Amino acid sequence: MKPGRRASTAVRPLLLTAACACTVFLTGCPQAGTPTVAAKTPANATAPALPKTVGGNNVQTAEQTSTNPRVASLIAQVDRSYRSGVTNYRNGQLDAARLDFDFAVDLMLTSGIDIKADSTLSDEFERTVDAVSALEMDALKQGNGFSPKTEEAPIDAVGELTFPAASPELTANLKSTLNVTSDLPLVINDEVAGYINAFANSPAFHAHMLRSLERAGKYKDLIQSVLKQEGVPQDLIYLAVAESGFQPQAMNASSGAGGMWQFMPTGAYGLARNGYFDERFDPEKSSRAYARYIKGLYNQFGDWYLAMAGYNWGPGNIQKAVQRTGYADFWQLYRRNAMPRETKNYVPQILAAIIMAKNPEKYGLDKMNPDAPVLFDTVHVDYSMDLRLAADVTGTSLANIVSLNPALLRLSTPRDIGYDLHLPQGTKDNFTERIAAIPEEKRVSWRFHEAVAGETLDQVAQLFHVSSSDLLAANDLPPDATIETGDDLVIPVANSSGGGGAHPLQYTPRRGDTLVTVADRFNVSTENLRDWNHLSSSYLPAGRKIYVAEPVRLGPSRGRRGRSASARSANSRGSSRGASARGGKTSSRGKAAVAKPAAKKRRR
Repeated sequence: MKPGRRASTAVRPLLLTAACACTVFLTGCPQAGTPTVAAKTPANATAPALPKTVGGNNVQTAEQTSTNPRVASLIAQVDRSYRSGVTNYRNGQLDAARLDFDFAVDLMLTSGIDIKADSTLSDEFERTVDAVSALEMDALKQGNGFSPKTEEAPIDAVGELTFPAASPELTANLKSTLNVTSDLPLVINDEVAGYINAFANSPAFHAHMLRSLERAGKYKDLIQSVLKQEGVPQDLIYLAVAESGFQPQAMNASSGAGGMWQFMPTGAYGLARNGYFDERFDPEKSSRAYARYIKGLYNQFGDWYLAMAGYNWGPGNIQKAVQRTGYADFWQLYRRNAMPRETKNYVPQILAAIIMAKNPEKYGLDKMNPDAPVLFDTVHVDYSMDLRLAADVTGTSLANIVSLNPALLRLSTPRDIGYDLHLPQGTKDNFTERIAAIPEEKRVSWRFHEAVAGETLDQVAQLFHVSSSDLLAANDLPPDATIETGDDLVIPVANSSGGGGAHPLQYTPRRGDTLVTVADRFNVSTENLRDWNHLSSSYLPAGRKIYVAEPVRLGPSRGRRGRSASARSANSRGSSRGASARGGKTSSRGKAAVAKPAAKKRRR
């Protein structure tokens, strides 16, 4: 946790009992569907069977039954998006699944074709909507539908508890059987052994540890490379188990701390933060800030354990404890109760987690399937560009571009600010070549399209809601031009938001408006509309204004209901316990939520 405050992490919701929470550590309870004692199969592992003409082998039948080539082409696109959504859903990528499902439905709603007038398309629409609804109902049984779920950070659950120290016999046994080879000075004393024993017997902690180490597969090479460059022990990578479970967009709603290393938004850690991006969510840049910060703490105290304690409580507080007791040693401060219980627990808990990670066979962590490393190309852009265009020119999905750029808060790059945009590995040359064909000032709205078999210019124009004459002009084509499979086309889509500037905050629904059509019109997600307007269903109240952009929020409340001002002050790392150099993270026991873009745009 950052200096000066406890961080709740964003992961899956706590579906276990309160008794389970008492033995959890770090991001604690397992994700939805993870067994505690009896196994429970997650819904996304048993997604409903796909409709016969959506996502299945018989989709060609639906295309062939339509006499309209446009309908056949549209159904093929719907099918691809739906199947991608199901794959993402089954893999637990709920944000990506939601984008794909929204896109599948929106393709039909915004196609310009009268759905009711074409029986094949009408059937396809009903099947797709029914299938998506069935999937969402299964997802809702697990918690929040297609939204990332939240669970209490185990350090929050464990922080107020006292675990008994291990017996001398247990400590001696662990010392003799466990591998403690490390570039960090690891110790197994009674306190650390006590946590190892407690965590080893906690199914919830085991589930959290397993999932954290699997997620670490994405970023381990990247983070350890940064730690090596900055001269920081490699095993300090495991602080991310406690801070975020290796989730780059973990967000503490109460304190405002965010990212894999849970930095406060007000800290000066060399991480830029503005209305377009927040580098606390960038795995590489935030890891470098973490490495430099904790290395600075080590240089200040000359001890990695005191550096870890300072990361949690704040270096000023640790310095005062050292001066008050005369001991610059974590374990001496521990035994003299010179630190709050939370900080006393923090270091031995992390040491226990590190030792367990280094002994995977003994703790059942050797059969995990690490996530594939995140590999990407980087291009520096200093203009505003819709991420849908980035997806178009690199031949990938919008969801993939979003996942590669977790620091972006909008689905566009910033205007007049340089930004290092991550692209799928191996696509940099394609991006550079194709983006050059689109005027810089048009990259916030124009699109790119590679023609598919049997497609005509008129069909492409209708797909993107542009005129055929504009499409011809933008591509310098004669009126009688035809296109072939693989031809590259730039799409001169009108910029409805006035160049990325004005965007209405509120909108009054008209007759016939639905949540999906309004979301599409203003390039936001249906989930955002529900959240911003506190809607429990897809019904839009006629005549009542709704938010179509994120309303201004005044930040976290000053305290939880029922707690006195003095109690809140005593529990704040930036008040009575001293403000930390990293921004004074508070220790309020809030729950964290994965940060989402302020207005997630949706593919058309």
